[in-house]
Amino acid sequence: MEELPKEIKALLKKQKYHIVGHHSGIKKCRWTHLSLVEGRTCYKEKFYGVKSHRCMQISPSLIWCTHSCRFCWRIQPQDIDFYWKQTKIEVPLDDPKTILDGCVHEWRRILSGYKPTSHESVSWKKWEEANDPFSVAISLSGEPLLYPRISDLILECKRRDLITFLVSNGTLPDVLAKIEEPDQLYVSLIAPDKESYKSTCRPLISDGWERFNQTLESFNSLKSRTVLRLTLVDGLNLKNPEGFARLIDRANPTFVEAKAYMFLGFSRKKGRQLTLENMPSHEKIREFAKEIAVHSGYEIVDESIQSRVVLLSKSKNVEKFS
Repeated sequence: MEELPKEIKALLKKQKYHIVGHHSGIKKCRWTHLSLVEGRTCYKEKFYGVKSHRCMQISPSLIWCTHSCRFCWRIQPQDIDFYWKQTKIEVPLDDPKTILDGCVHEWRRILSGYKPTSHESVSWKKWEEANDPFSVAISLSGEPLLYPRISDLILECKRRDLITFLVSNGTLPDVLAKIEEPDQLYVSLIAPDKESYKSTCRPLISDGWERFNQTLESFNSLKSRTVLRLTLVDGLNLKNPEGFARLIDRANPTFVEAKAYMFLGFSRKKGRQLTLENMPSHEKIREFAKEIAVHSGYEIVDESIQSRVVLLSKSKNVEKFS
């Protein structure tokens, strides 16, 4: 990881990221706000029992990734015509305790704006609960496995009794094979074939597809709960459910999430070549999930219409974190 450029740092702060140390950060999730203010919750609370108002969304590698996915709402350096060849300054590597301490500190700073004395729609009980985080989603931005001490970061979360969700694009199977397993591992399944993978994910490494398939092969050896998440873009990768089903059956994950791409953030930049028309309806996602179910050993067990996501599993009973 190289030095975080000042141009990108300024944009991140403008987008309400709280930068922690040299390469990490935290940002309030929209569902944290909605949970505190309106009592509405994220699909992860509905599916898995993770409390939206007590879930920190963090990253130990804010803008470093092996993909430049067209649908990603996060900032990518090329979105502002910044290219890494302009700088070769490596950032100091922050230790996991420093990262987590910083994220918890910033989390409580964020929540201070929701204190019931100034925010009448928030209850004291819920605000106090929120200040005691329940889970950490290591998913905010970038590829977390690029942080060399990711295993130690997961261990530090566990030492603090925090449920850990880790989200990866699956291009670092050698790292994944050696890390402390999170409570739930997400791997993004974006394409049913190599050609679609290249056009959708725009990998920054030449053997991304091969590495991804190596990750799928390793799923059966993992003890943690596993999820393959399909971010589906109409006119791009919302196709070939049979191909998706073959990859799902090979990995044999605990869950599959079929989720609609949302036309948000930097995915609206001209260079991404996406429009509002690329955002599938929930009905389209449900029908696609049904097709995957037909061609795999999975069945639909839940859905969230507001998030346009359908959950598939081999078991109808989804054990929730508590």
